[in-house]
Amino acid sequence: MQRRSFLQTSTFASLASLATTGGVKAAAGMSASDGDPIDRLTNSLNPQIQHARDVALAVLKPSVVELERGLRLHSESIVFDSYGFSPRAAINGDQLAAEIEAGASDQEIEDLQEDMTMTRYVTDAIEQQEYRNAWQASGVTCIFQNAGQECQDPLRLIKRLARFSFSTDLMRDFVCKAAVPGDIETAKAAGRHALYMTGNGIPLTQEWDSKEDELAYVKIFFQLGIRMMHLTYQRRNMIGDGCGETSNAGLSDFGRYAVAEMNRIGVIPDCAHSGWQTSLEAAKVSTRPVVASHSTCAAIHPHIRSKPDEVIQAIVDSGGYIGICCISKFLRGAGDISSLLDHIQYVTKKFGVDHVAIGTDVAYSSQNSSLEGRKLPKRSRSREPFRSLWPQDDFAETPVMTASLAWTNWPLFTVGLVQRGYSDDEIRKIIGGNVMRVARESLE
Repeated sequence: MQRRSFLQTSTFASLASLATTGGVKAAAGMSASDGDPIDRLTNSLNPQIQHARDVALAVLKPSVVELERGLRLHSESIVFDSYGFSPRAAINGDQLAAEIEAGASDQEIEDLQEDMTMTRYVTDAIEQQEYRNAWQASGVTCIFQNAGQECQDPLRLIKRLARFSFSTDLMRDFVCKAAVPGDIETAKAAGRHALYMTGNGIPLTQEWDSKEDELAYVKIFFQLGIRMMHLTYQRRNMIGDGCGETSNAGLSDFGRYAVAEMNRIGVIPDCAHSGWQTSLEAAKVSTRPVVASHSTCAAIHPHIRSKPDEVIQAIVDSGGYIGICCISKFLRGAGDISSLLDHIQYVTKKFGVDHVAIGTDVAYSSQNSSLEGRKLPKRSRSREPFRSLWPQDDFAETPVMTASLAWTNWPLFTVGLVQRGYSDDEIRKIIGGNVMRVARESLE
């Protein structure tokens, strides 16, 4: 069918089918053998990914022209998730259940479960196919990967970094560990993917002999591949107040020195989980770009994980960006893909298109996760982790919200930006260019 004829006769139902079966190419008069890059985003989607696509399309209702333009632009661009998670494998339920029955400690179980979700796709053929399919459907070039735990202990922080280093070492033909932004460009040109590592905490010796000694591990973790670090996570630490603290006391004297050391070495300060005053002061004292890698706009909905205009302006003045996340309770409004676009649009109108990104903060989990999880014996309740400190919140996320914001729906985030009237150059900045710029400037 020719494109003109298709546009005249298509219905929304056929549009949904078009997006989930690769029909965009057919509508454009191309055959399956043409090797169009849109194929990678639309063909052979598993039921879980296809369902999420259908839900998001029902929200967006793009025209065929908008859909085709968005998918093509997405497939051709460097797409850089400003904070996220590599697709997760299912656990081996039988193995983990055996360890639980043998009396493994809570820490052993947590470590084994994390190790399985973060590395099992390396050795298990079924999980590796899940992993590859999710990357392919997403069209994401690189993820600023959560490769650390929410703390300052070097021994804990190194665990996830080791797992993702292991995965990228053994699957480097498909996904590499990027050390510099040029590695991401090389991966894109080769049709591969990349992880750029963030540590989720500033590693401290916790000996407190001197400022220099206390921050000695910042350089070591940089040498290991970490390129961004959280200043705080929810709670107060020696650097400043986290976003959950009611005191909102701001950056400490030691925190100012920590930011200066990160600037010196080339690590991006991330205030996504920091309090508003800590975020503001960090952005003002930094000599290099500061980011809120996965956050939202308080002007739309004030949440502890959002940033008010004053903070966003300070981040912008530092040369950084605010990455808008895919968490419905932070976005509010409709809580779906349209709300994600609302927050992006707010930043671009108020602060400019050069200072916004998308930091999803969500992951694709293998279709086999539920089945494997049901194999585990019931365990007793544990105390809430100290780091949590979440406020009471009665907001109820719906399946439509979360499905529309699925990580594999990244191509439709781009389609949504097309619908909002952005130019191709502006969209390239939002979906990856701004993160690439800050990554470069931080290393200069």
